[in-house]
Amino acid sequence: MSDETPASAQTTTDPENTLLMDLKDGRVTIQLLPDVAPKHVERVKTLARQGFYDNTPFHRVIEGFMAQGGDPTGTGTGGSPLPDLPAEFTTKYRFIRGVVGAARTQNPNSANSQFFIMFAPAPSLDGQYTIWGRVVSGMDVVDKIKRGQGGNGQVRDPDRIKRLRVAADVRD
Repeated sequence: MSDETPASAQTTTDPENTLLMDLKDGRVTIQLLPDVAPKHVERVKTLARQGFYDNTPFHRVIEGFMAQGGDPTGTGTGGSPLPDLPAEFTTKYRFIRGVVGAARTQNPNSANSQFFIMFAPAPSLDGQYTIWGRVVSGMDVVDKIKRGQGGNGQVRDPDRIKRLRVAADVRD
């Protein structure tokens, strides 16, 4: 596996491949990586354009690891009505702070709508989960997401995504 990380990849200003996620403490800008995970990027953009992610909770948040959201049920078992996606694993990038990956069950081809944002590196995920984006601004906002309790990181009264939009669609 190379030492290249999404953080060292070329930063894009392409609004069609940029997400704007509004949280209680501010805005997070996520660069999408369509060259790495085209099916996952397309899915996230489709769901964002439908307003699917609006008001969904960060239901699983583990200090020093990651914040997981994108499940409208808040249980970690929900998803969108769209079919699950095939894995788009890469060895080009690593799971480091700010990387956004697709959450899934033990089945590698079960990603749907859930995602996670890394607080810290997790080499055990490299090549095992799909990377589809990276936070390019607002990581300080991500750091303020309410943490869960216990080993599974389930969050009581979790923080929620206020809005998640494709930047090309935002006119403010």
